[in-house]
Amino acid sequence: MSIKIAGTGSYIPERILTNADLEKMVDTNDEWIRTRTGISERHLAAPDQVTSDLGAEACRKALEAAGVDASEVGAVIVATCTPDYTFPSTAANIHRKLQLNKAFCFDLSAACCGFLSVLETACGIMMANKKYRYVLAVGAEKLSTIVNWDDRSTCILFGDGAGAVLLENVDDGDNTGLIASDMNTDGNWSEILKLPGGGSVNPPSERTIAEHLHGIHMQGQETFKLAVNAIVSACRTVESEAGISIRDDVKLVIPHQANIRIIQAVAKRLDITDEQVIVNINRYGNTSAASIAICFDEAVRTGRLQRGDLALLASFGSGLVWGAQLIRY
Repeated sequence: MSIKIAGTGSYIPERILTNADLEKMVDTNDEWIRTRTGISERHLAAPDQVTSDLGAEACRKALEAAGVDASEVGAVIVATCTPDYTFPSTAANIHRKLQLNKAFCFDLSAACCGFLSVLETACGIMMANKKYRYVLAVGAEKLSTIVNWDDRSTCILFGDGAGAVLLENVDDGDNTGLIASDMNTDGNWSEILKLPGGGSVNPPSERTIAEHLHGIHMQGQETFKLAVNAIVSACRTVESEAGISIRDDVKLVIPHQANIRIIQAVAKRLDITDEQVIVNINRYGNTSAASIAICFDEAVRTGRLQRGDLALLASFGSGLVWGAQLIRY
């Protein structure tokens, strides 16, 4: 039994916010942003678009690519830190929009490591006993709703978007899907990257709004140092578990698109070539749980990843949660 990626899809909103646009909003400039983050532009959802709209579009494309009808989907798992509502789940809203009549749907929160957490849950737990034939794994974010647009250190980083893969239980035994994984959490560092307002610690109030607690708060330097070490460690663990060489056997490394310097530092320590690493942060910024899913879809649709190829996914996010997964597409 194998779990195959039957189809992929992504959706990027039309509106583009360039670095030049940000220069008019905060004290920053294009060169500073590009040299420190690698970002030239990011896409923002329209005011009337919500996270489930973005996710539903990505799911439609994944189903279309697989040639599977929505009625056949058994479950939908959505990774997001910008849900439509606290409840009901964003997955439930995608269920309604796609008319997924028999699907079990729920959300999962692991910030930038969300998509890997969805794959771990779907492949390692939900599909292991073959109860579900088709599962949609989704990463979707409307981060523009939780960005503090007056904070020049964070507002330059984030964009909106969604990606999805349709997972299928198959009996051909061709060793596809999730081959090996290493997923981790260290809550001792949970304070360095968070959304302070809106939960039970700081319920919405005039104070939380005045103090900008409903925007992303990040200690950038600490996050950078922890991210590089954690991602490299997880990748090496997966490499050992799978008995492969990342440099020699992996066709494509797909890292979370948080910062070009993190991506470059990880690539250097893994001793891999530029051709092995997918980078689209210049066009989309950090789309959190959506970023790896978007990258995966682009890699498939542009031919950089073909059937039988090995891909190494690696991410790091608030929690702190980090991990790596080896996928045979």
